[in-house]
Amino acid sequence: MKRHAFTSLRYAAAGFVLTLTAMGGVQLYAQALKGHNTKAPVNFAADRIELQDRQDRVVLSGNVDITQGELRLKAARTTVDYTNAGSLTVQRITATGGVNVTRGTESAQGNVGIYDFNNRVITLVGNVALRRGGDTLNGQRLTMDLDTGVSSVDGRGGAGGGTNGGRVTGTFSVPG
Repeated sequence: MKRHAFTSLRYAAAGFVLTLTAMGGVQLYAQALKGHNTKAPVNFAADRIELQDRQDRVVLSGNVDITQGELRLKAARTTVDYTNAGSLTVQRITATGGVNVTRGTESAQGNVGIYDFNNRVITLVGNVALRRGGDTLNGQRLTMDLDTGVSSVDGRGGAGGGTNGGRVTGTFSVPG
């Protein structure tokens, strides 16, 4: 009976360490983004641009490529919401269609991406994949707080639960 309890405890501890290690990949990605300058200029390129002046919105479509410092966002289409109180100030970028956010060798993909400049938060939803070197983390919703450097991944954040059955999954490299 004692041996069974010890074995169960050992497996529980190993599972806890495994979870912490997998989440470490998210934390490292978030820490890398923590130093991101959200006040840096935003540059963009697209096949087509539509200015919707009355709605304080710009719609970019076709091979959209947006950069801010070392942060790069690529998507099929984005909507850039801004305020115009004397000068244009970007408030939010909403991207759809193969959203890919990169900084250096790290990347995160999803179906939809929202960069909220006011709250300094990037959210990816739908078939989210986070990559750093050989480490991967998959889920349905990734939220990255650029102020705190804290990120969270949820397996049930997207419609339909995705291919991972509503769970967060991943692979991490073991030093050898």
